[in-house]
Amino acid sequence: MSSLVVTGIGRLTTHDPTLPAQGPLSLACDDGRVVWVGQGDPPEQAADVRVDVGGRCVIPGFVDSHTHLVFAGDRLAEFTARLAGRPYAAGGITTTVAATRAADRTTLEGTVHRLSAEAVDGGTTTLEIKSGYGLTVDDEHRLLEVAGQVDGADVTFLGAHVVPPAHAADPDGYVDLVCGPMLDRCAPLAHWCDVFCEDGAFDVDQSRAVLEAGRAHGLGLRVHANQLGPGPGVRLGVEMGAAAVDHCTFLDDADVAALAGSPTVATLLPAVEFSTHSPPAPARTLLDAGAHVALASDCNPGSSYTTSMAFVVALACQRYGLTPDEAVRAATLGGARALGRDDVGHLAIGATADLVVLDAPDPGYLAYRPGLAQVQAVVRRGQVVRSRGGVTS
Repeated sequence: MSSLVVTGIGRLTTHDPTLPAQGPLSLACDDGRVVWVGQGDPPEQAADVRVDVGGRCVIPGFVDSHTHLVFAGDRLAEFTARLAGRPYAAGGITTTVAATRAADRTTLEGTVHRLSAEAVDGGTTTLEIKSGYGLTVDDEHRLLEVAGQVDGADVTFLGAHVVPPAHAADPDGYVDLVCGPMLDRCAPLAHWCDVFCEDGAFDVDQSRAVLEAGRAHGLGLRVHANQLGPGPGVRLGVEMGAAAVDHCTFLDDADVAALAGSPTVATLLPAVEFSTHSPPAPARTLLDAGAHVALASDCNPGSSYTTSMAFVVALACQRYGLTPDEAVRAATLGGARALGRDDVGHLAIGATADLVVLDAPDPGYLAYRPGLAQVQAVVRRGQVVRSRGGVTS
């Protein structure tokens, strides 16, 4: 590993209130970790690489804690139908399942590497990637193998995405398959077990069975919950000690109270609501109640075909009423919490040196000037992995 010093920082977001935020500042990294933040040069001035960002702002790398990057085909026709007024329903997932099963491994690898590279270009330095478009033992195993090729990815088993058509007459039989042979084969490749607890997917008893089986296989727990309407998914996730419940579009007071009284993170997905014409999740209510909130892209071909966390931040400011600082915090530190990580999502001393240089004086420009490529440079583990120029070394 090499050492890196970033100088000329106009504003620095570290999420550590003990560190300075207003520049001019410098940040030093050694062996992939942040070792110093302050004005002027660090005490040890020698560095393998020095980068001057010319007064731009620096934020932690985005932590995208909910994606479905391993798939084949697209669902443009479904998206176009929604523009004409057709409501979103979970049944469209089976379209992607059919295309994914039919795709060869090279096609799947090409898609996941293209999208993960696109995410890094947009400032995402930590990714979670789910299976869920195979829904057979062999296909789910194959998708997890492909997801595991992405450097540093948190891999999630989502065999309980929907009940596939072949099991439509016996959904409990499919749950038995997920909890038994499928998890036996797939758990060694995953960090997490997820379930879609929703009308049209899995009911609360089926979801509980999947989560209990995942935990018995040594996996952490996650839940898709309350996306399409009110339901028991959020409270099930809190009851089971899930690291995160994701979507949370339709919450009642009891859901909010459960989240606020637990360490479970509410991961909000504003790009899904944008694409499906759904109402915004009650982010302000959750934050004001004291709940932990994350933002993620939910990149998938059906309801949110974007890897752009900058777009997610802009939507959260416009639709949820979050301040830019709140949105950036949820897209970085919040995402890290949703993945049970304390090494990423912030730039305190000792953190992994994952950071983004924005071509702007303040992170608020992500919402103020939406739709622009404002990521000037990306650093992962103390190495410059992307640069559009404009920074000097």
